[in-house]
Amino acid sequence: SKIRTRIAPSPTGFLHLGTARTALYSWAYARHFGGEFVLRIEDTDVARSTQDSVDQILESMRWLGLEYDEGPVYQMQRLDRYKAVVEQLIAEGKAYYCYSTPEELDAVREAKKARGEKALYDGTWRPAPGKTLPAIPEGVKPVVRFCNP
Repeated sequence: SKIRTRIAPSPTGFLHLGTARTALYSWAYARHFGGEFVLRIEDTDVARSTQDSVDQILESMRWLGLEYDEGPVYQMQRLDRYKAVVEQLIAEGKAYYCYSTPEELDAVREAKKARGEKALYDGTWRPAPGKTLPAIPEGVKPVVRFCNP
């Protein structure tokens, strides 16, 4: 299969030096192996993303001589695609909804740290055979977690 690399800067300011370096490596790798280099604009931080920042990023890419083969692709314009994939992953048992609040997650993390354990997610909402999940709380927006082994 063909090599595809990408860079995904956030349009909340100028192109960061570290992002420019990563873009150069991704671009060079794609070019070396006859692949494609994709520019994806990570515009999910709606409150801070600006068109001026997008314009600055595009100008910086031009100035660096990093021509992309696809894009710019905007994350927020692909939400329907992402939602469909999330639903597919959940239906296949590869992901699940987690209704733990940030405060609950912080409390679990702190309790584990106090016991000298790794501060990992405790799996409260991870489905398992024979496991009864808690009642879904009202007003809590879930996040999607992957079922990692």
